[in-house]
Amino acid sequence: MPPFGLPAFTLLHVLLSVVGIVSGLVVVGGLMSGRRLDGSTAAFLVTTVLTNVTGFFFPFTVFLPSHGVGILSLLILPAVIAAVYWKQLVGRWRAVFVAGSVTTLYFNVFVLMTQLFRKVPAMLVLAPRQNELPFLLTHLLVLVLFVRLGRAAWKGFVTPSVADGGDILAAGRAVAH
Repeated sequence: MPPFGLPAFTLLHVLLSVVGIVSGLVVVGGLMSGRRLDGSTAAFLVTTVLTNVTGFFFPFTVFLPSHGVGILSLLILPAVIAAVYWKQLVGRWRAVFVAGSVTTLYFNVFVLMTQLFRKVPAMLVLAPRQNELPFLLTHLLVLVLFVRLGRAAWKGFVTPSVADGGDILAAGRAVAH
């Protein structure tokens, strides 16, 4: 546990999470329009890594779904970071970046929705055990939304356009500069 106490640590974790989600939505919006947004991407990646890491510093006695999601996210994020900063989104690394970014953003939103159902009284009443229909339908709706966002991001950023003659490598170099 950090020396500054659980309430302050929780606030830090939540703020990191919110910044990660908002900047991630900006990044995915850029991808959908075929644009690379470097500042938002950096903010998304840093805050998402920190959100996942800080999540393991909360006191817990049982392994929760949020822990599993955090582990999965931390396994995907190095590939996303490598795609942007080491491989410069050339070739297949564009696909790694899009798939990994959308997936880790989805994981953040999944945990957010789960936490809202645990902490917001009106939502807790709807799904006290988190296996009731409102909880399941909400998560299904979020999943469907992210599948659509992912497809749009893929189409906008990975699929070669007619303008670049179908050359993903050329498209990657053009966007990176």
